[in-house]
Amino acid sequence: MAYFENVGKIAYEGSRSTNPYAFKFYNPQEVVAGKTMEEHLRFAMAYWHTLTAGGSDPFGVETAVRSWDKYDGMDKAKARVEAAFEFLDKMNLQFFCFHDIDIAPEGSSLREFYSNIDTIVDLIGQGMKTSGKKLLWNTANMFTNPRYMHGAGSTCNADVYAHAAAQVKKGLEVGKQLGAENYVFWGGREGYETLLNTDLKLEMDNMARLFHMAVDYAKEIGFDAQFLIEPKPKEPTKHQYDFDAATTISFLQKYDLDKHFKLNLEANHATLAGHTFEHELRVARINGMLGSLDANQGDMLLGWDTDEFPLNIYDSTLTLYEVLKNDGLGKGGINFDAKVRRQSFEPEDLFLAHIAGMDTYAKGLKVAAKLIEDRVFDDFIDKRYASFKEGIGADVVSGKATLASLAEYALNNENPRRNESSRQELLKAQLNQYILAE
Repeated sequence: MAYFENVGKIAYEGSRSTNPYAFKFYNPQEVVAGKTMEEHLRFAMAYWHTLTAGGSDPFGVETAVRSWDKYDGMDKAKARVEAAFEFLDKMNLQFFCFHDIDIAPEGSSLREFYSNIDTIVDLIGQGMKTSGKKLLWNTANMFTNPRYMHGAGSTCNADVYAHAAAQVKKGLEVGKQLGAENYVFWGGREGYETLLNTDLKLEMDNMARLFHMAVDYAKEIGFDAQFLIEPKPKEPTKHQYDFDAATTISFLQKYDLDKHFKLNLEANHATLAGHTFEHELRVARINGMLGSLDANQGDMLLGWDTDEFPLNIYDSTLTLYEVLKNDGLGKGGINFDAKVRRQSFEPEDLFLAHIAGMDTYAKGLKVAAKLIEDRVFDDFIDKRYASFKEGIGADVVSGKATLASLAEYALNNENPRRNESSRQELLKAQLNQYILAE
């Protein structure tokens, strides 16, 4: 059965194409900075937004028209698997991602959930073998079910903690079975509303214990995927323990988990934390913790996680700049954790949205590569910090300087070299010039 019968395979036609069902900038085999676009970008489909989301919001019911919605329960889950591989094939996407409850209904018990997962994972495995598509990462949804109202790894209820551990255990087994390249922990309710009823130390200690258990079990079963944590501030908990990249890295370092984990960073989460996406990427990159990306964008006029498809060339350029400076994402990729708007309810809109997002990142990749090749920012930064490459500055960097030696230098140097302009406006203008020229 065809689930997207009105859309054929999406091909690259170039920037002058007027065909809405064609790539304008994403040419998978085009070589940029020594690798093909496909190798650089490693695009992935988010199972939840593409196949399970229905367009509901706090003020209205689902609007999406999906052919598999005529089914229920496991029949719907099986139909979604078929639709997933049709969509991946037509969009020329090589990877996909899912939560456990995306692919299979929870049923009335954990045993039934396990059984449902086994059935669907077998179907997914068959689809992967036939199509050559790969699982970028999977994860356990430990935030939707009411049992997780107080959190999962940070819950105050040991029975709930055990259930969360059971989901993680199954998730790791599924990841191994399907050859997942990564496994993600997304703490949707790992945080607190008020300290008046919270044992902060116990909750964070227990989260770390769960992560260590996962590391140990992955080793036990021979699952060698990269472990990732996805930082997210605020929503839905007022104070999330994985607020941003810096907070999460500090947590990992404190609990001796940093050698096992990297970060899966999302653009919309960055802005909710009060950061730009490139800031979060830079923090992760300089700490050797940049693992994978969730590509989307938020609406700066709205204070929640809108998960819009990424369409801002300026942002995508700075995003890919960090990725290229990181020498790529390793086992990671670029997952479209993005959903069509509630008013874009037809199946064709799923294709149009992914085309737009993939073209945006492809354009950003080419501009970023040119900026790096021409050393536009590198040369300016080298010059700006040149004083730390000689004399007293070199002593500071090497660790030779002391407070006493610096004080003596300052006392004998009453006329220090003058500061120079940071030229922010010039650099931003040059960035615009490169974006418009490419």
